[in-house]
Amino acid sequence: MSRRRGLWLVGLLVTLVVAGFVSHYASSHPDGLEWAAGETGFADTARDSATAGSPLADYAVEGVDDGRLSGGLAGIAGVAVTLVLAGGLTLLLRRRSGRPAEVGSTSAED
Repeated sequence: MSRRRGLWLVGLLVTLVVAGFVSHYASSHPDGLEWAAGETGFADTARDSATAGSPLADYAVEGVDDGRLSGGLAGIAGVAVTLVLAGGLTLLLRRRSGRPAEVGSTSAED
């Protein structure tokens, strides 16, 4: 296994652990926008977003009753979707612009 591939795998593993396990320990206090809305008195006017009924709404997986498991699965799903989108975009852009030259190449024809 190349060093670069090993680094990618370690990074992926750390990301999945943080998204799937450590995220459970995130602060349950409201974020800055929610806090400011509460302080200024317009928090009661908030409405659900158009995506409130989506399968991953509120950082939880619909149909999973255990809050810890549900949040962890939502985090892992978020990582997977991000990787698929970023990987697809990378492949698309690489094909459009042509393959980049190898690192360390000294010839303009490489």
